[in-house]
Amino acid sequence: MSALHRDFLDIRDFNRAELVSLFQLAERMRAGEYTARPLTGKALAMIFMKSSTRTRVSFEVGASQLGGTALFLSPRDVQIGRGEPVSDTARVLERYVHGIMIRTFAHADVDVLAATARVPVINGLTDLSHPCQVLADVLTVRQHLGAHEGVPVAWIGDGNNMANSWIEAAQLLGFPLRLACPEGYDPDAGFLERAREAGADVQLLRDPREAVEGARVVTTDVWASMGQEEEQDAREEAFADFQVNGPLMARASRDAIFLHCLPAHRGEEVSAEVIDGPQSRVWDEAENRLHIQKAIMAVLMGGEPL
Repeated sequence: MSALHRDFLDIRDFNRAELVSLFQLAERMRAGEYTARPLTGKALAMIFMKSSTRTRVSFEVGASQLGGTALFLSPRDVQIGRGEPVSDTARVLERYVHGIMIRTFAHADVDVLAATARVPVINGLTDLSHPCQVLADVLTVRQHLGAHEGVPVAWIGDGNNMANSWIEAAQLLGFPLRLACPEGYDPDAGFLERAREAGADVQLLRDPREAVEGARVVTTDVWASMGQEEEQDAREEAFADFQVNGPLMARASRDAIFLHCLPAHRGEEVSAEVIDGPQSRVWDEAENRLHIQKAIMAVLMGGEPL
């Protein structure tokens, strides 16, 4: 495989102009206007140390629609879980495939994989960031609100990997972001510092009501992510006032949309009336994983220009 390649580990791996071009490519794909098959004869290895419905199906179907093949590799199918260094796995896989997508716990493992493999590496999720999902979210904002730049976004809940990637998106794409997180559950300090140094309009708040005031996008995630199940009780107590429900949505803009990366726990981070209500766009959001990831694969693996 070629030693010349580009990875997508965080949103900042593309600049603003490239991200806009990526959205435009994904929009052409969603509209059925893109018919090229740039992955013909190419294979994507998909490493899943964390399981997922949307990530697996969207990448596998997307690779197929672009003419390629996707290989699902669970912890039982790779040797990383049995002590093989990530770098050794990278050196083996690069001899077989044209790209690697990994969904795992430690972001450091993705960094090592990308530093070693001579094929593109795509971050399908780590405990630190979830760039594919947040790009799908911004694509959904563009779909329903007509643009992303300047659109106020409110994040409610845990300062987790999703919150980190929203911070990065706000920094690079030019929209105001208000994050309401309980004490002790703040986003990663490095993401916040980079955004503030870049002059991004990002605020960390403690009151969800203040965060959603006038927002056109309200978004959240589960209170306890995969691997945090033992913290469920403590998190339920800490996040008790951070549910996205009807009264909270009423404080947002009248045309506000609700987003959730799924799976959702109705009655915890979001009420059924919101996620199943007229402002919810979660199903379009889930579909947009397919389109934005097809665009990413077409660029990184298929040579599609931005």
